[in-house]
Amino acid sequence: MSVPVGSKPVMHVMAAVMLDALGRVLLAQRPAGKHLAGMWEFPGGKLEPGEAPQAALARELREEIGVVPLRGEPLIRVPIHYPERELLLDAWRVEQWEGEPQSLEGQALQWLRPEQIDPAMLAPADRAIVQALRLPSRYAITPVEVRPEQRGLWFERIGQALEHSRQLVQLQLPLWPRELVRELAAGLLPLARRHGSELLLCGDIEGARALGIGVQLKRRQLASLSERPLPLSQLVGASCHDAADLAQAERLAADFATLAPVAATPNRLQAPPLGWPRFRSLAEAAALPVYAFGGMAPAQVAQARDNSAQGVAGIREFWP
Repeated sequence: MSVPVGSKPVMHVMAAVMLDALGRVLLAQRPAGKHLAGMWEFPGGKLEPGEAPQAALARELREEIGVVPLRGEPLIRVPIHYPERELLLDAWRVEQWEGEPQSLEGQALQWLRPEQIDPAMLAPADRAIVQALRLPSRYAITPVEVRPEQRGLWFERIGQALEHSRQLVQLQLPLWPRELVRELAAGLLPLARRHGSELLLCGDIEGARALGIGVQLKRRQLASLSERPLPLSQLVGASCHDAADLAQAERLAADFATLAPVAATPNRLQAPPLGWPRFRSLAEAAALPVYAFGGMAPAQVAQARDNSAQGVAGIREFWP
């Protein structure tokens, strides 16, 4: 379905993230002769005029791969901007269906676990879907006041957090020498990988590149860069406060963003709180997963998800 918005029509496209009992997702290869031929994507297709999203998803899956989805829930909506039109890729998570997926339109199919998917093999719009699928709902950030002499204590605390649940952990340690932060990350890395978690350094691009881990770009860094600073295999997060920051994160092909402050925080230097309505509006317009940050606690994951967030990010409330 194409709906005019301003001077450009918007094409609404549904995508199914089908997860089987082994935790694998189904990918389809774009056939020869089509835009982005040879690249892989999640199965789906365009809404017809007057068609509801779930009805369109069911019709496309039936026509394309011969299955009938029984239950689905929204995962992420990815707006894509082309010179001639706007595209809204509406991805739904589907874990129950009838039938066995088969190629009905001559396209190749394959099942892969999310961590096995190389983002470079995907159509660009589908990369945000993979990240939304991979990324956990909690993003814990170390407190800025942690001192170098507390290294042993925080090695233990972060290790316990990594063992407890799959999550992102940012090592934001401004009082530490950079090399000491890198040493801490290197020591925690085997544990993080064993439990499917990700470590990120705060602003240290070179350290992240050397260790093979992620980086959280500071807002000033974000504005100064002209291209993605790490390979697609290493996470890049972006610290954002408004629509311009989110747009720059998209231009750099960042994997996710934090958007703050959602609520009031003890830091008086913070900007006025966005509130949930404004946060939701900004997150829905962004073409990447967005974490709610600022005044957040782990117990607010469901509320954040209801407002189009990937999850919640925080500092003090995340280290009981």
